[in-house]
Amino acid sequence: MKTRIRIDKVAPAGYNAVLGLEKFIESTTLTKKHKDLIKIRASQINGCAFCIDMHTKEARKAGETEQRIYALNAWRDTTFFSDEERAILALTEEVTLISGHVSDETYEQAAKVLEEVYLAQVILAIITINVWNRIGIATKLVPA
Repeated sequence: MKTRIRIDKVAPAGYNAVLGLEKFIESTTLTKKHKDLIKIRASQINGCAFCIDMHTKEARKAGETEQRIYALNAWRDTTFFSDEERAILALTEEVTLISGHVSDETYEQAAKVLEEVYLAQVILAIITINVWNRIGIATKLVPA
């Protein structure tokens, strides 16, 4: 498999705009663990091999357990995740699968366990990884 096009090389202004959003996410109060869960789960749903590879490595390096990483696609059926993490994962799934919209139930649960600013940052983090996934998938970025 070969990468189709290097967006960062042929459209650097657009790529840098997305990078700016990523830099904003990195500057927020979101915990590393929450950012990693968002990035991995959205990337699993979207099927972005490049992002799954990158973000699972980063998560393990930051101390995330193999057990939790492996169970992400079945998080509802485990006790491995906190109420906050469960709300973030549910929101990640519904924002990523946006054609089904974000249900009031999912949003209200997230709003119940996350303060408003943190919730906004979670939503922006979900949107950002979905942009990166779409770049990775459309251009066939290959994991190292």
